[in-house]
Amino acid sequence: MDVLTENFSAYAEGFLGTVELTVYAGVLALVLGFLMAGFRVAPVGSLRVFGTVWVTLLRNTPLTLLFFAVILGLPRFGVVLPFKLFAVLALGCYTSAFICEALRSGINTVPLGQGEAARSLGMTFTQTLGTVVLPQAFRSVIPPIGSTLIALAKNSAIAGAFSVTELLGTYKTLSELGFNIIWTFVWIAVGYLIITLAISALFHYLEKRYGVAR
Repeated sequence: MDVLTENFSAYAEGFLGTVELTVYAGVLALVLGFLMAGFRVAPVGSLRVFGTVWVTLLRNTPLTLLFFAVILGLPRFGVVLPFKLFAVLALGCYTSAFICEALRSGINTVPLGQGEAARSLGMTFTQTLGTVVLPQAFRSVIPPIGSTLIALAKNSAIAGAFSVTELLGTYKTLSELGFNIIWTFVWIAVGYLIITLAISALFHYLEKRYGVAR
C-alpha cells in the first residue's frame, strides 16, 4: 500500500489522464465511426470509396505508427496542437475504423424492407440512415462497440511514450524514485481494471436497456 499512498497524486494524475484520453477519443471514434459506416453504405460511389479507404488504411496500420504520423507529420503541414490533442486524434481515428465495421455489420442485420418503407414515404437517404437504419444497427452491436472502447482505454497507454500524461507512464517516475516495480505495476493494473470495468458496466446497462433480444 505504501507505493499507492505515498504516490497517490501521481497515480491520480495518470488515472485522470487515461480517463480523459478514453472519453475524448471514444466520442471522436463514435462520431467518425457512425459517419464512416454511413459512407460505406451510401449510394454515392465516392463516399463508399472514401469510407473503404479510411477503414482499410487505419485497420491495417499499427497504432504506434499512426501516433508517429500524427504527432510528427501534422506539424509539417502547419497543424500544431498539444500532444494530448494529437493523441486523441490518433486514438479516435484508429478506433473509428473498428466501430465503423461493427456498425456496418449491424446495418446488414436491418431488413431491407425498413429502408424501402422509409424511401416510399419520401425520406432521403440521410434521413433513412439516421432515423431508421443506424438506430436499429446500433442496438444490435452494443457489445462489440463496448469491447472496442475497452480496447481503446488500454491502447491509450501508447500515448505515454509521446509525453502525454496517462496511467502507465507513472511507472517511470516511481521507478526513478526507487519504488518496487512490481507493486508499481500492480496499482497501474488496478487503475486500468477500474476504467475497463466501468466501460463494461455502462455497455452492459445499454445492452439490457436497448439491446436486441436474442
